Amino acid sequence: MTTALVTHSDCLSHVTPTGHPEQVARLEWVLAALDDKDLSKIEAPLASNADLLLAHPQSHIDAISAAIPSEKFHALDGDTFVSPGSLKAALRAVGGNVRAVDMVISGEVQNAFVACRPPGHHAEHATPMGFCLFGTVAIGARRALDHHGLSRVAIVDFDVHHGNGTQDLLWDEGRCL
Repeated sequence: MTTALVTHSDCLSHVTPTGHPEQVARLEWVLAALDDKDLSKIEAPLASNADLLLAHPQSHIDAISAAIPSEKFHALDGDTFVSPGSLKAALRAVGGNVRAVDMVISGEVQNAFVACRPPGHHAEHATPMGFCLFGTVAIGARRALDHHGLSRVAIVDFDVHHGNGTQDLLWDEGRCL
């Protein structure tokens, strides 16, 4: 079975304050654990604006871009921070997810694991939150439905709490469970 590992070093450039639970070390540990595994390693591409528009209005995309600081980090809310590398990292996370969906549906690989950050299941339609800038999970589902013509998509969120952003972004999407 061919499994793709979709990741990019840009995802290590999304910096959060010391002690923040969503930190660079999380991705470093995952990548170290997978380093000696027989995986097809794929570089996550940058998401296109069209990808982001699958879940967010242009005003949200512009607001995230405008919030990126030139140095250190900036809080968008009590949990969600951005640093100079955050936008590129988030675009790699979304782009990697879209690439993984494309590869699996086309049969290029049998399955894929996207090891990117920041995460993407709490960002709502026009609100970043819970460490998330964009609705990466919902964008992947919409890609599968709209680009590849799938009739149904199920999302299994195995985080320790509810992915409210994914729910918000797909609430009216009858083809998603």
